[in-house]
Amino acid sequence: MKKTVKYDTKRLSKKKQIELYRALLKPRLIEEKMLILLRQGKISKWFAGIGQEAISVGCTSALQADEKIFPMHRNLGVFTTREVPMKRLFCQWQGKLAGFTKGRDRSFHFGAPDYNIVGMISHLGPQLSLADGVALSHKLNNRNKIALAFTGEGGTSQGEFHEALNVAAVWKLPVIFVIENNGYGLSTPTNEQYACENLADRALGYGMRHEILDGNNVVEVYETIDRIAKKIRKSPEPYLIECKTFRMRGHEEASGTKYVPQDLMDMWAKKDPLTTFEKHLIKSGVISKKEVDQWTQSIKEEINAELAASYEEPVISSSAADEINDVYAPHQQDLTAASSVTKEMRFIDAITSGLQESMRMHPNLVLMGQDIADYGGVFKVTDGFVAEFGKERVRNTPLCESAIVGAALGLTMEGDKAMMEMQFADFVSCGFNQIVNNLAKIHYRWGHKADVVIRMPTGGGMGAGPFHSQSNEAWFTKTPGLKVVYPSTPHDAKGLLIAAFNDPNPVLFFEHKGLYRNIVGEVPNDSYEVEIGKAKKVNEGEDLTIITYGMGVHWAKKYQEESQTSIDIIDLVSLSPIDYKTIEESVKKTNRVIVLHEDTLFGGIAGDISAYISEHLFEHLDAPVCRVASLDTPVPFDKGLEQIFLPIQRLKEKIDFILAY
Repeated sequence: MKKTVKYDTKRLSKKKQIELYRALLKPRLIEEKMLILLRQGKISKWFAGIGQEAISVGCTSALQADEKIFPMHRNLGVFTTREVPMKRLFCQWQGKLAGFTKGRDRSFHFGAPDYNIVGMISHLGPQLSLADGVALSHKLNNRNKIALAFTGEGGTSQGEFHEALNVAAVWKLPVIFVIENNGYGLSTPTNEQYACENLADRALGYGMRHEILDGNNVVEVYETIDRIAKKIRKSPEPYLIECKTFRMRGHEEASGTKYVPQDLMDMWAKKDPLTTFEKHLIKSGVISKKEVDQWTQSIKEEINAELAASYEEPVISSSAADEINDVYAPHQQDLTAASSVTKEMRFIDAITSGLQESMRMHPNLVLMGQDIADYGGVFKVTDGFVAEFGKERVRNTPLCESAIVGAALGLTMEGDKAMMEMQFADFVSCGFNQIVNNLAKIHYRWGHKADVVIRMPTGGGMGAGPFHSQSNEAWFTKTPGLKVVYPSTPHDAKGLLIAAFNDPNPVLFFEHKGLYRNIVGEVPNDSYEVEIGKAKKVNEGEDLTIITYGMGVHWAKKYQEESQTSIDIIDLVSLSPIDYKTIEESVKKTNRVIVLHEDTLFGGIAGDISAYISEHLFEHLDAPVCRVASLDTPVPFDKGLEQIFLPIQRLKEKIDFILAY
């Protein structure tokens, strides 16, 4: 790395040079003020980008105003260059309503949709995959636009970084990934983060182009990003850019910099992007010291005025109802009665029909998953879809579950709809972070709709072993912001899937593999919706209530048909939200309850339903609420062992117990 910053401004007009300088000056002065406020206790935390402003300013200046940027902790220059009002920024950092997230996000963990800025989450890597999705939308819709995402050198160690780059390269997406290599991940130096000489060299392994820049040289950053952006708007492909810079403050102010050698600090202080560019411009006669002083004074006055205005803004006032209402995007289902013209379908064919109806209804719907295109998916749900809808909308994906979930969310940021098929629900663990921290929380945080459906082939009974048989719906029912549905009939499978696509919220659609070709039923030919959040009474009875869903519905029906017991069977259909009203009506009638599911006992949703009944309906019970579930073991491969694992044999024992109580 060069010891000095050398500027070549001959290709830039005087106006552009002044714009870049002033764009560097503003975030520096804001940060200096914020550090004072931090010490005064007027803001709670600060991640300083002092010394790194050239990257944020250079990149943002090179992009068009309607091209999305995905910043991180130290990218204040993105917000100021996009001319986000200071007052709103100050209110955001004070947790006030006039900010961007109603007090729900700190520092730079927020989005500013009106300025095409997408907020990060603390896990560092996921925003890269979201940028993939935005870039994919641009490419599919021929917009000649790009996306740009930042990450730090520490974030390049995360799997999401590699997944996002791989997807971008395979799909030739118009996206720029910018690594801000600032020397330290909190206190961990780069030699403990990676072994290669340059992080940008990793691009070669993904078949993408790369460049290494002096991250303290705003001219070099601006001109390079401008050149690349112009190129890939016309001819889409991804670029990996490594900007060498240095973090002059702690990871956040509380961590300090005692672990950094002083000579390193001194060396990088001489390469300060603001002071070096200022000296260059003064020396070349573009600006004068007097103008610098005037601009500095003007910005400081603006900061003080906007701060004073932010102090006048009221503190957050909310309620439990308001907080809960913001978890999901508002949506009213269309429950118009379906056509009386029906056709007998297998469960799997009903899912295919629901997908086809939704693809025809929503031309902006993109399906993504492993082997779902020409092969039609491992269960052949999308067989023949490429012929009707094309490979652009029915997309095979690399084995990058997390990146594809992120890309699905990114697609929705440009107004598209997205579905991802997990080849098996078990594989969702590889995309868990994106689902529970990005999809689930984004509307609550800053009002963006996550218009994504994730199909989850689930369940055991087929001797498929511990990695293709899990019932993991309870991983998600406890996560606010997700909707979880689990049909048990072909009719509900089609109607729920169509409803899921029409709902602007993230929906996890669980479909039991054991039902695919073993259950048939009458299904309306046209489009219709099954209500999300509404349970169904499958059978009327007086002796006891069985609350269940999925395969459990068929176990309960089989027992009822083979016995003389009068059972109220409730099919939950929707696991989040749950229809407690239907549960209450049944419990008050029968006074005895079993909650049945294929998931393991401990931590399954039967525990929450049992607790609800015990808390709210205790006086109506004539016996303890009983749970019937699979053993608390992994799912075994051997079919004999699997029958021991599954709850079918224990269901009769619990029914006998509860009736005799």
